[in-house]
Amino acid sequence: MDEKRQFESFKNNLLLWNKRMNLTAIVDDADIQIKHFNDSLTLVSLLPAGNIRMIDVGAGAGFPSIPLKIMRPDIRLTLLDSLRKRIDFLTDTVSLLGLENTVCIHARAEDLQKQSEHKNSYDICVARAVAKLDKLCAWCIPFLKPDGRFIAMKGPNVHAELEEAQNTIERLGAVVADIHYFELAEGLVHSAIVIKKTSGSGGVPPAGSGAGPSGVWGRAPRS
Repeated sequence: MDEKRQFESFKNNLLLWNKRMNLTAIVDDADIQIKHFNDSLTLVSLLPAGNIRMIDVGAGAGFPSIPLKIMRPDIRLTLLDSLRKRIDFLTDTVSLLGLENTVCIHARAEDLQKQSEHKNSYDICVARAVAKLDKLCAWCIPFLKPDGRFIAMKGPNVHAELEEAQNTIERLGAVVADIHYFELAEGLVHSAIVIKKTSGSGGVPPAGSGAGPSGVWGRAPRS
């Protein structure tokens, strides 16, 4: 199945399953293309070359990871979600699209990150609009190898969340490497925060932590 047919089959399966369960409020073809597919594919340029291992935490309806896998079939992909129904959808979609080296796991990130085959094991972790950045970092950074990257997909106004998350980022042995802004359509700007793990296994920070030193990263979106 070529890429065009894979995207079409993905869209049709998404809409089919969406009649049975709440996967997405975006159901118009043009909106799916822009707000799901194009948004996901903004990360293609941020992924390293080579046979990388990637985990999507809170994979939901499969964004951004399934579009990325379609464009980069060499990726070894893990789709993680805590809701069994979403994992059932993802498993069906992976089979339908013929995606190889892709596993779907029903678990909580806090539990899976403790397992030796997943802790400190991934080159890339992605998450899209799952929770505030402070929580996302605690869930995602422990999955990364040293020098691995966590890419958090957010809206255009991210600096307040970054300041709140800074202490957690440091405690987990990571640094904010960059922020990339993408204009998907007129007036629709999303960001990708790239956080690099610089040390081995950082511990999970205590509950309530997150206040840290202020800082300014990245580039402002175009006006």
